[in-house]
Amino acid sequence: MLKVSIRKTLNHFTLTSDFSISNGITGIIGPSGCGKSVTLQCIAGLQAPDDGEIILNEQTLFHNQRINMKTKDRNVGYVFQNYALFPHLTVQQNIAYGLTSESKSKKKEKVASMLSKVQLEGYEHSYPSELSGGQQQRVALARTLITEPALLLLDEPFSALDHHVKHLLEQELLAIIKQHYSGMVILVTHDMEEAYRLCDHVLIYDQGTIVQAGEKKEVFKKPVNRTAATIIGCKNMFLIDSLHVTDNEATCTIKGMHLTLSERPSHKEPGYIGIHAGEIQFVEKTSETNNAFNYKIIDIVMGIDRTHLTVQVGDVIIKATTSSSQIERITSRNLHIYLPPEQLFFLQK
Repeated sequence: MLKVSIRKTLNHFTLTSDFSISNGITGIIGPSGCGKSVTLQCIAGLQAPDDGEIILNEQTLFHNQRINMKTKDRNVGYVFQNYALFPHLTVQQNIAYGLTSESKSKKKEKVASMLSKVQLEGYEHSYPSELSGGQQQRVALARTLITEPALLLLDEPFSALDHHVKHLLEQELLAIIKQHYSGMVILVTHDMEEAYRLCDHVLIYDQGTIVQAGEKKEVFKKPVNRTAATIIGCKNMFLIDSLHVTDNEATCTIKGMHLTLSERPSHKEPGYIGIHAGEIQFVEKTSETNNAFNYKIIDIVMGIDRTHLTVQVGDVIIKATTSSSQIERITSRNLHIYLPPEQLFFLQK
């Protein structure tokens, strides 16, 4: 288990991070400059917090400046954003770099095994400049995994890759980790889709503070406040004018639009209602009036697979995302826009 409870003053805010992880891949997500990478650097020993503690598998790595274990002794692996390979060393030499205490024969055996695991056989004598971005990434990962760290830190590992190969390399990395690594992983990213594809749990950062943490599906489906919702890309947040709560459901009014929700608010003063653009539906007119409204299309942005629509219901502007194949149906027929009660969520003020 990793326990982190640290404070560090930065240029524009103070990083105050408090969390624990025990398994799987945990994503730290948030906008650039919010403290994500600094958190990794503090865990790895590359920076020192002002105070607090970091404990990995019951071993204290840092405690209020009195204990500050050296990076090399922390049993933490770090894959940097730019991979940080040694340009003058071959693939084989880069991977073997951390095996300082192994015999020559044992080192050779471990490197050969790791080359096989990351599918780089035949590249032993190549230099980093002769490799693709994905191959460089695998060398960096192999160099880290060969030391068998208890914790693996990945700092935006796909940011330097071309978009068209990114998804493939994500799956390669995930397969390598799941097949050949049994420790904990922390992945830093500002790409929400990447975090959703790769992570089991997420921490949402904003200005050095964790605004929400939990299992990834729950966090992405129901952010707790406007900050978290904005960071994960929620396009629809509506100020509540009035709210009525019963034992089974909640109803609210937003600029004259009446909405029913399947859930009751979990906090005392919800200020907003949210719904993800992809959860909004366009349905045939029906006698069911709850959450179904006439609408006017304001804007359409066509994509290859998905199309983004801006529609207006009374004085309310709503963002929707739908399959591009559905656009003709939506624009040529007299439909209702439907906000499913089970997909609406409350947001704190």
